Amino acid sequence: MSGDVDALLDALERIDERLHDEQEYLTELDSRVGDADHGNNLARGISAVTEKRDDLAEMSIDEAVKTVGTTLVSEVGGAAGPLYGGSVMSASQELEGGLDEETAVAFAQAYLEKLTDRGGARPGDKTMVDAVTPAVHTFTRAVEEDELPPVDALAKAVDAARRGVAYTVPLRASKGRASYLGLRAVGHRDPGATSTLFVLEELLATAEDRLGEATVTDATADDAAVHDGEGD
Repeated sequence: MSGDVDALLDALERIDERLHDEQEYLTELDSRVGDADHGNNLARGISAVTEKRDDLAEMSIDEAVKTVGTTLVSEVGGAAGPLYGGSVMSASQELEGGLDEETAVAFAQAYLEKLTDRGGARPGDKTMVDAVTPAVHTFTRAVEEDELPPVDALAKAVDAARRGVAYTVPLRASKGRASYLGLRAVGHRDPGATSTLFVLEELLATAEDRLGEATVTDATADDAAVHDGEGD
């Protein structure tokens, strides 16, 4: 098993545990702006992914990530499966040469491109794009322009995603089921943006374990900021 795949498996275990811990919270959020199944769907999908751990361990990093995507597409119901899983599948080809700063940026950018193409959402539409877009742009800038170490770049991306989640609270939704609620969706954070943040936080935790703690302080805000405050 390569070091890249080993890191992926560690991250998947963390994400599995986190999404199960947050399952009821995500479902509660979705009950306010959607059809109350986001938490359950993601928990089922990530469980199906981690059940393939032994198979993933024998794959290259791009093959393993592609398998994660195909599994999410087949196991996660609603729009989340094609959006999360399909975007991961498409972006996985950027990792054919292994995982490093350059391919990580390429993966993130390809993921965002496919996500917006599939869902048609843009920043301000009150969707997961409001978390993904600032995270990807921040990560790219931190790596390519600021030349930060990967873990510091990821920490900044997580902080950007956290701010993106907060940004969704006062918005009126323009995409998805929440768009049918009109003003009733105002005051609630988007569940897809929130689950995206949880995934990114666990990726950061994995990177910190392997590469050392981030030296930037932006992304160290208390998790209570996600659960408390406006919209909850």
